[in-house]
Amino acid sequence: MITCGIEIKGSEVILCLLSKQDGLFQIADCRQTRHTLNNPNDSESVRKFQFMLKKLFEDYKVKRAVIRERPTKGKFAGGAVGFKIEAAIQLINTVEVDLFSGAKTKDILQHNPMPIPFKATGLRAFQEGAFTVAYAALSEHIPEV
Repeated sequence: MITCGIEIKGSEVILCLLSKQDGLFQIADCRQTRHTLNNPNDSESVRKFQFMLKKLFEDYKVKRAVIRERPTKGKFAGGAVGFKIEAAIQLINTVEVDLFSGAKTKDILQHNPMPIPFKATGLRAFQEGAFTVAYAALSEHIPEV
């Protein structure tokens, strides 16, 4: 089962495809790891953006999308476009969509630390947030050893 970790920054989504089988994590190649919603005030643009993500999820057989949650208030609060993107993803009916707060991700990583440093994954630096939330989602139900 492939999980797509998603980090939303401004009008852009950053993706990381990750799966786990027999306790081993696999990073799947993805044709495009960044997608931008160019005109967030045009409903047709939002529909095309949503369709493009839905198609990507179908092509890569993604069963779960996990979005790195952004606060609604404060210094690191998400913007209106980001929340519009989040809603568009949540309305894709072919995948299970979850939001992971920073605290939840941190708690999971505390009990299930990453087996290798992020730099050793071969992913681009901008994908770290998406990778981390995908890893946390796949590690969520592992009992402590």
